[in-house]
Amino acid sequence: MTTTYRYLPDTKQDQEEMLAFLNISSIDELFVDIPAEIQLQGELNIPKADPEVLLLKKMNRLASLNKNANQYPTFLGAGTYDHYIPSVVNHMISRSEFYTAYTPYQPEISQGELQAIFEFQTMVCELTGMDVANSSMYDGFTSLAEAASLAVASTRRSKVLVSKAVHPESRAILNTVASGQGYAVEEVNLAADVTDLEKLQEQMDKGTAAVIVQYPNFFGSIEDLAEVKKMAAANGALFIVSANPLALALLEAPGKLGADIVIGDMQPLGIPMSFGGPHCGYFAVSKKWMRKIPGRIVGQTTDEKGQRGFVLTLQAREQHIRRDKASSNICSNQALNALASAVCMSALGKQGIREMAQLNIEKADYMAKRLQQKGFIVTNQAPVFNEFVVQLPLPVKEVNAKLLEAGIIGGLNLDSDYGFENQMLIAVTEQRTKEEIDQFIEVLEAVVNGGI
Repeated sequence: MTTTYRYLPDTKQDQEEMLAFLNISSIDELFVDIPAEIQLQGELNIPKADPEVLLLKKMNRLASLNKNANQYPTFLGAGTYDHYIPSVVNHMISRSEFYTAYTPYQPEISQGELQAIFEFQTMVCELTGMDVANSSMYDGFTSLAEAASLAVASTRRSKVLVSKAVHPESRAILNTVASGQGYAVEEVNLAADVTDLEKLQEQMDKGTAAVIVQYPNFFGSIEDLAEVKKMAAANGALFIVSANPLALALLEAPGKLGADIVIGDMQPLGIPMSFGGPHCGYFAVSKKWMRKIPGRIVGQTTDEKGQRGFVLTLQAREQHIRRDKASSNICSNQALNALASAVCMSALGKQGIREMAQLNIEKADYMAKRLQQKGFIVTNQAPVFNEFVVQLPLPVKEVNAKLLEAGIIGGLNLDSDYGFENQMLIAVTEQRTKEEIDQFIEVLEAVVNGGI
C-alpha cells in the first residue's frame, strides 16, 4: 500500500467503523439530504488513478514541456519579471516557523512573524514615501481595486478615473469590484505612451472619487505624477498610484509627489515568477487614511517591562465578522511572500536596490537604442524604466514563435489588450546579459529579413 500512495487512505475496516459510529449502513446514506437530481450519477469522466511513482513521471514529462526562464532568456514582463533573488531569501522563507505560520492573533507567541511583517511595512513606507503600509495583500491587481473602494467609501462619490496605461488586468479587476459595489469606472485615453492629461481634465469633476495611474505605466513610461495630482486635488479626488517597488529605488517617491494611496506588487523584489503567481500586493497611505486601510497592520509597542514588541493594530473587526458591513473583505495577507520581499530588500540594502534598478534602466536603454540603430521604431516618447514598445513589420505572434525556436522568450503582443497591431512590449531586467540582448536583436533582424 505504501508504494502506491504517499498518504494511507481509509481501509475498508476504517469505513465500516465510521459508518457504525454514525449508525448508518452505507456511504450513500450520508447524502440523503441532497436532492437526487443534483447528485452525480455514475463515475467522473477522468482517468483511473495512477500509483504515485508513475504519476510523478507523467507530471514531470508534462512540466518539461514548459519553456522557462531557467532555460531561455526572457524578455517578457508586463507585470511579472525575471529579477535576481538573493539565495538567502529561499533559506529564510523555508524555515518552518515562517512557512507554517498563520494569523498572528496571539502576539505572545508570534513576535518573530509580527516583527517580519513590521519590517516589511517599514520598507514599503520608505520606498513609497507614505506614512503607513499594511502587511500586504494578495497581489497588485486586488490592491488597486481595494484602493478605489477606499476612495469611493471615504469621499462618498461614485466615479473612479483610471488611465488606460494602467495594467489591463488591474483594470479588469477594478471593473469587477466596481460592478459589485455600484460605482462607475471611466477609462482615460492615451496620448502616445502616457495618460492624456487633457482628456483627464475633461473627465474630472466634483463627482470623481479617485484618479488612478501607473508608475512606470504598462508601457514602461514614466507618468507626470505632479501634474495628475494638481488635477485631482483641484476636484477633491484622491490620487492613487500603482507603482513598481523596484523602480521606486530611483524614481521620486509617489508620496513626495502628493499621492494619497500607493499600491503595487512586490514580485520584482524577492518573489519568483512561478508561471504567474502567487504574488504579494502592498498598500500604503498617508496618515489621514490609515484607519481606512484594508487588511492587517502590525504596530510597534512596548510590553509591561518596557521591552519592544509587536501587535496587530487598527483592525476593523467588520473585516472579520460582519462582512456585509465591511468596506473590504480582504482580511488576510501574503505573509510568506511579504517576508521574501523583506529579506530580499534587506539582503540587497539601499545601495544594492538602487544599483539593481539602475541596471534595469541602462540595459533597457541599450536594447532600445540598438533596435533603433537597426531601423526598428521604439514608440515610447517618455522616459522608460525597464520596458518599452517596439513596432514590428510582422505580427508579434509570428516573431515570438521564431524567437522561441532560437531559444528566446519574446515580449508581449499588445494587439489583444490594446489593438496595437504588430507592437511588442519588451522587458529588459538586470538578468539579461549583453550577449542575450544582442542575440535577440540578431534573431529579430533575421526574421524580419526572411533569413529564418
